[in-house]
Amino acid sequence: MKSVRSCIGTLVVLVLFRVGEIAEACSCSPVHPQQAFCNADAVIRAKVVGKKEVDSGNDIYGNPIKRIQYEIKQIKMFKGPDRHIDVIFTAPSSAVCGVTNLETNGKKEYLISGKAEANGKMHVTLCDLIMPWESMSATQKKSLIQRYEMGCDCKITRCATFPCEISTQAECLWTDWVTEKIIHGRQSDHYACIKRGDGSCAWYRGVAPPKKEFLDVEDP
Repeated sequence: MKSVRSCIGTLVVLVLFRVGEIAEACSCSPVHPQQAFCNADAVIRAKVVGKKEVDSGNDIYGNPIKRIQYEIKQIKMFKGPDRHIDVIFTAPSSAVCGVTNLETNGKKEYLISGKAEANGKMHVTLCDLIMPWESMSATQKKSLIQRYEMGCDCKITRCATFPCEISTQAECLWTDWVTEKIIHGRQSDHYACIKRGDGSCAWYRGVAPPKKEFLDVEDP
């Protein structure tokens, strides 16, 4: 009897360990929206109109690989291939970074970034920038057109604790966490890191395009 109880206890521990392991499988480092834009193959504004689970080949053991397939209506492409994106794929569970909670009634608009695939498709994860269009600031929306791209050669360095500093002039220090105790604060919502004429990078705030004096300044 003791042996049976011991086996059951061991099994419970293993199951709980496995559940915890799966729950913590998806881990994403915080990124500024500009970083997400620059890292993505495709960035679009779209509505989601359908969702289903599909097979996507087999693993090494012959088991089918499942993915969620979202059918979308693209409204605008800010970055990506020279054709419309019609379908978005993601993993079937948030535990493996799948995006499973997009509304599919075609009413809500999203900003969606991710990896471009062939034939008008893309793949997204929880680590990509995906957010309701209505929740974005005016600066973020405007920056998608050109501003973010102007700073893709810059490096945005996240400050997790004070003191922190940049190591080169081609960096912008992202301090939302230490100043506001939130990941996406003022710098995330209202600033873009822009490369200037002398090769240095600096935060720029505002909806209007950067003035020539800002881009040409020599002293960062």
